[in-house]
This record gives sequence, structure tokens and C-alpha cells, in this order.
Amino acid sequence: MGIRRYKPNNAGRRNMSVSDFAELTKGAKPEKSLLRPKKRCSGRNNKGIITVRHRGGGHKRHIRLVDFRRNKDGEIGLVQSIQYDPNRTSRIALIVYEDGVKRYIIAPEGLTVGMKVNSGADAEPRVGNCLPLSKIPLGSEIHNIELRPGCGGCMCRSAGTKAVLVARENDWAQITLPSGEIRRVPSSCRAVLGVVGNGDHMNIMIGKAGRARWLGRRPHVRGTAMNPIDHPHGGGEGRTKGGRHPVSPTGKPTKGTSTRKHKKPSNRAIIRRRKSRRYGLLKLS
Repeated sequence: MGIRRYKPNNAGRRNMSVSDFAELTKGAKPEKSLLRPKKRCSGRNNKGIITVRHRGGGHKRHIRLVDFRRNKDGEIGLVQSIQYDPNRTSRIALIVYEDGVKRYIIAPEGLTVGMKVNSGADAEPRVGNCLPLSKIPLGSEIHNIELRPGCGGCMCRSAGTKAVLVARENDWAQITLPSGEIRRVPSSCRAVLGVVGNGDHMNIMIGKAGRARWLGRRPHVRGTAMNPIDHPHGGGEGRTKGGRHPVSPTGKPTKGTSTRKHKKPSNRAIIRRRKSRRYGLLKLS
């Protein structure tokens, strides 16, 4: 796992870098039974209206069915290969269980071909194993964490992320998330031990606009470069911000405004909010 940098033969190559893919298993092909076609929506909803701007195009992809629940308890799984997934920043590992069932899981750092993984309350607390939070030692680094028992892991799934299990009290476990937020989670929820692999992903430089188009990212146009009918910042004589704070095309503030619902039921599970870079500690009110 590392970064490979190109020689500056031209302007596009000058600052470009890619992953060296050293951790991937050579010659490994995607498991066909775990592939599904991915339909493009290009940021549009079911009515064809653009809800996410600057999306479209890009290379064709297949969806890899990743096992986020890890509910195959009591059966030993063998790591057959470490593979690339175009739909996420982390790597995935192909697991073959004793009964012949194959599943993909998120590959944590240190998981290699030939290692064995297990799930359930009786599994050993080691890298790659999935256990309830009530059975994981305090101070352990975890990922793929459930918010509700049985719903599947939904937190800490991207490359290089981890959370820390810091305390347990009654039926609740207290974890510290990568953002700095401290949250309570039911102790019966599951998590996988270890840190998500491919931590060097954050250091990759795209290098040129064409590479962003391969990823399905279309050009971003500044609001000040538009006409008044297209954006609140548009129009005016010369370059101007319109004499107002930055807003979205629909007129909503885009900087420093909380977008979380104040009466959201899960707010009671947050012990300490994450810190904002600009305004310090975010408040629930």
C-alpha cells in the first residue's frame, strides 16, 4: 500500500499520483455471483430532476455485494483474495466459508490472503473478526459499526477510518468517531476490529480534469460566473459576490449553517458533537 507518482512529462502528469495497488491479489477476478449491474442516475431523482449537481458520465461499473451485516456466525471464513472496488475508497476481501458460501467484506489493514475470519459473540477479538460491542475489549480500534442491531454496519467504512471503543455502561457502548464526535450505541450492535485499509487514499492527487470525468464528476461552475436567473450570485457589473453571504442556487446558506434536524431522535445518543473548523464546537440547539 503506497502512492506511485508520475514523472512530469506534461502538465496533466506533473501532479498526478495513483495507488500502487501492492496489497491487491495478482490475477484475482471479481466473483461473478457477487456482481450486479449499476444503473446510472447522474444525480437525478425518479422524476428526472437534478438533485445533485455536477454528476454524469464516467466509466461503467459493477456493484460488488459487500456483506456489512457479517451475520454468518460460528463459521470460519478463509480470505481468498484482496480486490479493488470502484464504488468505494477501501479494498474488499473475498471470503470463502466452510460451507462454500462466498462473500465480500471490507478489508481492514493487516488482513492478508490465507488468514481466517469469524463472526459472532464467541469469535476472538482480532483484526477482521466481527463481534458485538459488548464483547470487544475497551480501547480497541473498530470499523463497520452498526447503529441498530442487525441493520448492518454503516459507520467508518471508508479508507483509513476507525473508531475507538472507550466505555460501556449498562446496555450502551460509547465510541469516539473519526470526526471527534462521541456517540452512544447499543452494546448489542456489531463492529469489526481493525482499521480500514488503503489509508494512503487521501494522498492521491487527481492531477487533471479528464481523470475527474472518468469518476463521473462534471465541471463546477461558480455562481458569480452565472446570470441572475441561474444563481443568486450571478449578474452585476464586473466581478461581485452579490453583496450577500454565500448561498446555494436555491438561496440556502452554504457556510456555517447547521443542516441537521434539531429534533432528530438520535440526537440524544450524541454525547459530544464534532468540532467545526470554522465555528468551533457545533451545538445541538
